Amino acid sequence: MTQFMTMANLRGVLKRLVALMPIGVSRFLYRLYSAAKGDRIHVAKKRNLLKNVVGSADGVRAVLLMDRRWVHYPDYRDRARWNDFLGSYKDEYISRGEALNDYDWQLIKATDYLEYQRSGNQMAMEVPFRQNIEALTHLFMAELAEGRGRFLNQIINGAVYHCEMTSWAFSAHLWMQKQRGYFPDHDERIVEMGAGKVASLLAWIYYFLKPELDQINPLIAKRIRDEVGKRVLSPYMEIDNFWWMGFTELSGKVNNWNTWCNSYVLQCFLLLEDDSSRLAGAIYRIMDSLDCFINYAYDDGACEEGTFYWEYSAGRLYECLQLLHDCTGGAISVFDKPIIRNLGEYIVRAYAGKGWTVNFSDATARDKINADLLFRYGKATQSKEMTGLANQLRKIGPNSNAIPDGDIYNIFQSLLHRKEFIADDTVCSPASSTWYPDSEICYMNGGDGFFVAAKGGHNGECHNHNDVGSIIVYSHSIPVFIDPGVGTYERKTFGKDRYSLWTMQSGYHNLPEINNFSQKDGAEYKASEVLFEPERMEFSLDMAKAYPQEAKVNKWVRSCRMKNDSVVIRDSYSLAECMSPVRIRFMTWGSVVVPEPGVAVVSVGGEKVRMTYDKTAFSISIDPIHIDDPRLYNIWGGEIYRLSLVARSQSLSGSYTYVISRC
Repeated sequence: MTQFMTMANLRGVLKRLVALMPIGVSRFLYRLYSAAKGDRIHVAKKRNLLKNVVGSADGVRAVLLMDRRWVHYPDYRDRARWNDFLGSYKDEYISRGEALNDYDWQLIKATDYLEYQRSGNQMAMEVPFRQNIEALTHLFMAELAEGRGRFLNQIINGAVYHCEMTSWAFSAHLWMQKQRGYFPDHDERIVEMGAGKVASLLAWIYYFLKPELDQINPLIAKRIRDEVGKRVLSPYMEIDNFWWMGFTELSGKVNNWNTWCNSYVLQCFLLLEDDSSRLAGAIYRIMDSLDCFINYAYDDGACEEGTFYWEYSAGRLYECLQLLHDCTGGAISVFDKPIIRNLGEYIVRAYAGKGWTVNFSDATARDKINADLLFRYGKATQSKEMTGLANQLRKIGPNSNAIPDGDIYNIFQSLLHRKEFIADDTVCSPASSTWYPDSEICYMNGGDGFFVAAKGGHNGECHNHNDVGSIIVYSHSIPVFIDPGVGTYERKTFGKDRYSLWTMQSGYHNLPEINNFSQKDGAEYKASEVLFEPERMEFSLDMAKAYPQEAKVNKWVRSCRMKNDSVVIRDSYSLAECMSPVRIRFMTWGSVVVPEPGVAVVSVGGEKVRMTYDKTAFSISIDPIHIDDPRLYNIWGGEIYRLSLVARSQSLSGSYTYVISRC
């Protein structure tokens, strides 16, 4: 009995019971569990912005525009409007389709699913899966562009191929099935982003091409409608415990899955459901789920999952809100709410310039921001910050008039607003500093071209990297002291072995190793006394609690101050015991030389900075780290470096200072 009731087992027991409990009870039990562990609990606020607009499904029904009157795109047979809608992109869309008229639809073998279970490789299944979706999207756009039926046979092949698949879910997400093992169960339907992406594409094909498909054989469109209905529409309405919906998740966490999946599901219902009562009920349920995401979000709008997930969290929320606005003639709209704007502007504040973004959590340091999406979001919320950055990104891209791409709804919306986007001339200067008090993230911009990102928080955040107190330093937008980011996703990334990956360990971030201990994962390992003083441009925190008790650290206060011509980082500490000299880590991808004791010079991307430190306190070592992971290699190249300042001796208390300046 004692073993059964250990804290490790309690969580598993509660999760198995969650489907049997009222939502409030499950979340109450989670809070008891978290409190017992000492976790920092993120309690959702009951904003309920969407439900408060109409109050019920009947309220939704009263304002619904039926018969797809919300669709602003041309009818398939209206060639004149399609020519105008596509403009100069028409020929390229047709050319893409022509290249795929002999496309061999990629077989996703049973062993491709099993590969995730066997080796942790999810790409074996996802690569051909994504190739098929991309091919079907290009063929569909080519047919809409040309309108002569040349691409219909391949569209039918692709659509029916997907209808014949056992599951549309990614192999890595099949843990959601009752029958575990990462092999698709033909008796169970899983709604997640893979299923949603296929379903929404097929729904748009059905909407635009049903008459043409019916002329060939009415069973084709019927099959599409039936498969989307039984794989997505019915399970969404009948099952409450898809964790991402936010209805029964024991931990209370709601992340990018919520908005990502709901965006696809909402498109499917709006395109395929003709009964106003059923449609209103589905929309209200989606609004309820989206409210769970908005309720869980921080007031300050920061995305604890990192910048990579902004498009799939805040960006997909915007898509949902735009669909709700359009399908009700603007009756359901919350674009005026500050939190909606804050969620959008998060990506603006995290943009360091020249294509580089702050990459805390599972983010990529150099990632493409969807400028079209950012522009539309900015227009909806009247944010000049978003429209200004969107314009900047469009102008610095390899092609300022690049063809709209991506998911099918994003393509349509980008085409709809592209002329307005190109004509917009909004300019917005970057903020000198940004402080997110809820998530404890700080950005400071200035100081002789320096940009600094620093974080507090805790090590139980979504996509956590055990990096409380880490600092990233940029010089003229180029990262100098870096966060390596995340490698290619595999089973370990989201499993019990996550922290065996070096990219997830504090020892490979700009942080101290104390008494041979790195930071520990879990929400109880956290920052305290976190403060930002904008008038001094100084961020500080105590990160002692981010380390395990065995590290014997009473206090470790780190401050980072932006001065006119430098960045000054200071560590003040108090230890209960000295077991090993401290090691202060700094990660870089630039070449490092030590011209003299107490000085390290980093050169990268045309930038050269020097870091000075107390030569009497530290010796220095520089260790190369070979990079062979494709995701990391594409950013940093084949090698990055870990610079370690190793204390020559260790006292129970003291302080260290590191000054970063331009050469």
